[in-house]
Amino acid sequence: MRRRRPLLVTAAALLVLLGTAAACAQEASEDPLAGGTTSTTRRGDTGSTTTAPSSDLDPAEAFDPEPIEWERCAYGECATLEVPLDYEDLDAGTTEIFVAREPARGDRIGALFVNPGGPGAAGADFAATLAMLLPSEITERFDIVGVDPRGTGESSPLDCGVPADELYGADATLEDEADAQALIEVSEAYVDDCAIEHGDVLQHVGTRDVARDMTAVLKAMGDEQLSYLGFSYGTAIGQVYAEMFPHRVRSMVLDGVLELGPSGLELAAEQAAGFETALARWVQYCQAGEGCQTAADPMGAVERVLALAEQPGGIPAPGADRDAGPGEASLAVSMALYSQSLWGTLDSALAAALDGDGSGLVSLADQYLGIGGFEVYFAVNCLDFEWPDDPQAYFSFAKQTAMSAPHFGEALVNDYVRCAGWPVEREPLEPVTAPGTPPILVISTTGDPATPYEAGVAVAERLEAGVLITNEGDGHTVVADGNACIDDLVTAYLIDDEVPVDGTTCD
Repeated sequence: MRRRRPLLVTAAALLVLLGTAAACAQEASEDPLAGGTTSTTRRGDTGSTTTAPSSDLDPAEAFDPEPIEWERCAYGECATLEVPLDYEDLDAGTTEIFVAREPARGDRIGALFVNPGGPGAAGADFAATLAMLLPSEITERFDIVGVDPRGTGESSPLDCGVPADELYGADATLEDEADAQALIEVSEAYVDDCAIEHGDVLQHVGTRDVARDMTAVLKAMGDEQLSYLGFSYGTAIGQVYAEMFPHRVRSMVLDGVLELGPSGLELAAEQAAGFETALARWVQYCQAGEGCQTAADPMGAVERVLALAEQPGGIPAPGADRDAGPGEASLAVSMALYSQSLWGTLDSALAAALDGDGSGLVSLADQYLGIGGFEVYFAVNCLDFEWPDDPQAYFSFAKQTAMSAPHFGEALVNDYVRCAGWPVEREPLEPVTAPGTPPILVISTTGDPATPYEAGVAVAERLEAGVLITNEGDGHTVVADGNACIDDLVTAYLIDDEVPVDGTTCD
């Protein structure tokens, strides 16, 4: 059995890709988020609170981009923007980032930057899709802007050679030394190829780089401030942006929140616990007479399928390009827990697997593998967060985590073993307080598998202007997913600067 749950995207993105890493952090000895401190406060024309920057500005503020030139494209309007590879060393060269927008359809307030998560998911196509899902009141007043973060989509994509299905075909729940060696070998091959192909850029694809690129896009558009809606890993981008550029934040919504602060291994364990909670809720759903084929013993069905996948050859999958081994089976279960819309699909896949057909499991696994770029996922996480250098430290912690999270803990932790030898100097992110910003809405869902509810609570408490909104429900992220209570609060906040009462609950 195996499975971690790194790549995180919004439920809206899943609608696109089917029809959300967890990113992890550890405190460093010094604050890397320098600059962006604030002084006086002023009120903008839209009624939002803004802050005047001090002289201690981030290097991105000194960069003067060319005005952006929009062209019609499949995503609405698109453009490329040349930015420094390293904002702190302009002699290091440049890179291009890809941007798309759906222009405001009415009286424009400004730009609403959106990010679906990952790291590894592109923002350009997501902006076009989200523009169809957001309340019309928002799309009337805002340009919906998506930036492909470095290494994703059309922004100089990374390719580390080892296909994702091969990388995740390895068994990450280690029964013996052979399992451990196989996982180390495929991980080393992946890391070595990344170093050979992209060694000159891997140091410059982190969350801070994305935040700086957003400011470059904002300035190229001719705007002074942005509004922001980030999902999953996109909430890490939002937090870092608010810390680095508080004076440029008009409004911000964080949905499905990653907590910056715990160590990488600690946060992996917390995420495993979130998936265990989501699995238990799925079991309750099936037992409640919802038509599940596995209703007699849903948890037993999961455990029997995972055990069958561990057998030599795995579970036959007629019509698929491979059989369902431990990687595919565990990944399939994890994938289905991202959205309640997939719970019935999980039940059908498990029932078929118990009858000897693992095709449904492979299909679910492939849906996950198609969401985004795993190269960027590891490039960002291994750079931005602190990890052990010894693979055995991962394996030991994974066994410990499996005691409290038996279905997800070991594989989820072991997935990050790629970071043990990642060829960059780590630059860990600090916990964010973001002094000087307007109120920031933090939306956390009680049954979220990938970003547990408690993480949102902690982030809202830590932010100087955090406002917690609790969504009583299931699935990963909720904005633009049909919850009128949530969408009404977000719409009033973005358009009219109406800040909800801290602790508001929707269901």
